Amino acid sequence: MDKIALLQSRRAQVLSAGGEVRKMIAALTDAESFVELSGFSFSKNEFYDETAEGEGVVCGFAAIDGYPVYIAAQNGAVLSGGVSLANCKKILRCLELAEKNSTPVVYILDSLGVQVGEGVAVLEGLASVLSKASRLHGVVPQFAIVAGEVYGQSALLAAAADFTYFLKGSVLAANSPLVISAKSGKNLPKDKVGGAAALDKSELVAEEAENVSEIRAKISAILDVLPFCNAQVVENGADLNKVSPALNENCTADALIEAVFDEGTAVTFGTSAPEAGCVLGRIGGISVAAVVFDAENGAELDEVSLVKIASFVEFAGYYDLPFVTFVNTLGLKADLQTSNSLALKAAFKYMEKFELLENAKISVVYKKAVGLGYTLFAAKSQGFDYVYAFADAKIALFDGVQGAEIEFSGEKADKAKLAARYADENSDPIHAAKNGYVDNIIEPQFVRRYLIASLQMLLK
Repeated sequence: MDKIALLQSRRAQVLSAGGEVRKMIAALTDAESFVELSGFSFSKNEFYDETAEGEGVVCGFAAIDGYPVYIAAQNGAVLSGGVSLANCKKILRCLELAEKNSTPVVYILDSLGVQVGEGVAVLEGLASVLSKASRLHGVVPQFAIVAGEVYGQSALLAAAADFTYFLKGSVLAANSPLVISAKSGKNLPKDKVGGAAALDKSELVAEEAENVSEIRAKISAILDVLPFCNAQVVENGADLNKVSPALNENCTADALIEAVFDEGTAVTFGTSAPEAGCVLGRIGGISVAAVVFDAENGAELDEVSLVKIASFVEFAGYYDLPFVTFVNTLGLKADLQTSNSLALKAAFKYMEKFELLENAKISVVYKKAVGLGYTLFAAKSQGFDYVYAFADAKIALFDGVQGAEIEFSGEKADKAKLAARYADENSDPIHAAKNGYVDNIIEPQFVRRYLIASLQMLLK
């Protein structure tokens, strides 16, 4: 037997079966950096009497802009990306190496479900992979790319990831979209069930991208900021004394991000709850996680936004990131849907996670901090090291006279006294500062300087 000819034949089979997914890996990683693991894996699906070249998954390690990563890529061209026990064992080996070598993981997901005919064995295999992914949570950064149709338990890998990116046209669902649509009494196309836009409350979508190159740039930017992969403080030539006079005239959330973060370092992610923007970046060369509330009249929170923020606080804690809140929020939405939801539980879970955060904590009230919005995101007693407020910010129990009148409508309160107490001139930050709850009242244009000075002082 010509062993070299056999090797070449089998290699050709493997490369042919994984042609598309290998192109995706090549677009994601540095040129010639991918090294495959367990490449010559073959098993047979007895139900379909077909061979699964490479077990329907391509695993290995590579670099993204010089940062090492492990990659587990489901291959939709082999038995529709069907998950098998052998497939799971191959992914598990990849995750074990990532854990051993403290290296980030990237999942490329493309699977219509389990391979028929394996029974409970494949469920044990999936349990081993998902269990390992859960143990890696907070130990190494995990990224997922939804690269096709992903149904069944493979969708849980998207939930396990810290950041999940959807390619245009991709679909993710725990069950078949046809089944979900039918049981909902509707006849919807699959993208209306599990597309990125349809999952706007799932907390599963970091961003939808046109191509893998876009996702590569996002992953690289995140790895560049994380102290896990890079230094917490870098000399990047950023202007430490930068002033932004335009903020004094009109301070929007976008303008604030542009003014505060070092140029080209801010990464905003998460398509759900856009009123609670999550940002990773550097301020004066220092890695920072920030929540920027964005709403014209103050963000109103619900279960989705609070879960999003709590997850981000947890992430900051895992990777030693200082945490900054840019506050413009009125607290919880006052509607029936929010009242009959897990919103209050989610608020308390956020408080639990924030209490455990040992990193620097800074709050900047740039517009409104009203009621629960103040308690959660600006209160000194919540554990903030420094609290700053813009000169034109509003810190109050209620958002104006009408709110106070509604709250006390059954108390026979003196409306004239309420009007005086909650007039705009009595809701400015001076009244919080005089009791020591606000450390400094600042002009918006100088906010970056104050943040850099505070971060430098608080870094461990």
